[in-house]
Amino acid sequence: MCAKPIKKEPKQVETTGHIWDGIEELNNPMPRWWVWTFYATIVWGIGYSVAYPAWPLITGATPGLIGSSTRADVAAEIARVDAANAEIKASLVAADLNGIGTDPDLAAYAERAGAAVFRTNCSTCHGSGAAGFEGKGYPNLLDDDWLWGGTMEDIHLTITHGIRNTTDADARYSQMPSFGADELLDPTQNSQVVEYVLQMSGQDHDAALATAGATVFAENCAACHLEDGAGDRAQGAPRLNDAIWLYGGSREAITASINVANFGVMPNWNTRLSEDEIRAVAFYVHSRGGGE
Repeated sequence: MCAKPIKKEPKQVETTGHIWDGIEELNNPMPRWWVWTFYATIVWGIGYSVAYPAWPLITGATPGLIGSSTRADVAAEIARVDAANAEIKASLVAADLNGIGTDPDLAAYAERAGAAVFRTNCSTCHGSGAAGFEGKGYPNLLDDDWLWGGTMEDIHLTITHGIRNTTDADARYSQMPSFGADELLDPTQNSQVVEYVLQMSGQDHDAALATAGATVFAENCAACHLEDGAGDRAQGAPRLNDAIWLYGGSREAITASINVANFGVMPNWNTRLSEDEIRAVAFYVHSRGGGE
């Protein structure tokens, strides 16, 4: 007679006491491999924090026993690249500004380096594509309308010393009077000269007011903007007889410019950029299509 096998009852596992929608959470122990892996990560973390910079202090962080520093690594890499480019940078500084484009190797380097400098330092105001921000006082560098000239020498000078800043004695400087705010012109004269500027730039205008505005313009504005509104780069006086506007060419925008003169400021970059970087970005800007 065969013995009947004894059926074992499954081991009962305690619960954690957490119940959700009738489902109980069992209190099964973690797999041993998982527990040991977890302990290993703790040991690894402690070892890493001892060996590498990790814990923040008041003026820095713990350096770690092996003295690793990502900042030092980056500085070393920058120094390596600078050393590799030292010769061509020296050639760029020594070259005639207008001769940079005639040397294929120099032009290629200036184009790449200038693009990097522009994206890092200039794109905030002039846009990533150098098209500026119309109506907001940030010039478009792609067209052929230049307040201070678009030759390589002009662009280099503007970048080096800036415009209307107080940090460089050689900054380009000009200031338009606030004809309305300072009551140099009365409201009627303001309206007349606005209509004349609209006429000059080929926009819809009030002919009668524009006729009277021609006299106001000749007496108050022509000294800077010239009689035909062509502007004067020597003074940074903008051209008024085209469709390119720095602060907007609508009736409202022109009125605002006359009443309260705009006063855009550009920093001088000779304290932040090296001469080779200034030359490179000047070449880059000049090569965008609007350079002369």
